[in-house]
Amino acid sequence: MKDTFESFIQALGRPLVGFVINLGYFTQFVAKSVYNCFMPPFYFKLFGKQFLDIGFYSLPVVGLTTLFAGMVIAIQTYSGISEYGAESVVASVVLISVTRELAPVLSALMVAGRIGAAMAAEIGTMRVTEQIDALITLSANPFRYLIAPRVWAAIIVMPLLVLFGDVIGIFGGYLVGVYKLDFNPANYINNTANNLESIGIIMGVVKAAVFGFIVAIMGCYHGYRSKGGAQGVGEATTNSVVTSSILILIFNYLITELFFAR
Repeated sequence: MKDTFESFIQALGRPLVGFVINLGYFTQFVAKSVYNCFMPPFYFKLFGKQFLDIGFYSLPVVGLTTLFAGMVIAIQTYSGISEYGAESVVASVVLISVTRELAPVLSALMVAGRIGAAMAAEIGTMRVTEQIDALITLSANPFRYLIAPRVWAAIIVMPLLVLFGDVIGIFGGYLVGVYKLDFNPANYINNTANNLESIGIIMGVVKAAVFGFIVAIMGCYHGYRSKGGAQGVGEATTNSVVTSSILILIFNYLITELFFAR
């Protein structure tokens, strides 16, 4: 009986201890990353490369995602309220949905799948092939050389991607409203302009910056902690995308609650 109880306690405590240890490693990693983001030397060439990879090459996927999201919102809104004669609400619903939620969240999820995974794979490969150890041997700080440029690039470029997604998503709603639902183009544009509020744009930009930090830090963390060869790199890539997506959804709620708390 005693052995059974001890085995039960061990089975219950082992995952908890492992979680606490990993949380400690992650907290230490984030602290080091943030600290080294503000410490010279600054690798502007690497920052420019990451800015291009995260921003410019993500424009097509972000544009397509937000375009069809805006179109779907317009159709769904119209189908739900058309019987009440409230078609004029479609423009405002598309505007609010895209700027506050859809553009930031969908853009971040797309970037997490595309860039977060790439960061984890690249840094993970450097870890298992001992290239990071070589950097340390050459007196190069891997946090400043590998992680800081990626974090800064993600934080700066994500708000730009979201603003681009806002425009494309609203345009998608306009296309459906005007060319499928036969709305008056001038009225649709006026309704959109009249309901445009700075709070929605600001909240979307804040979310984007936070999401960019999450995507970069999770991709770098899982890559930096990877081990076990190709299999470890694959696991790091998967874990990066999964944890980034979960944290994006969690912080999406927290930031929304912060802006609209009563």
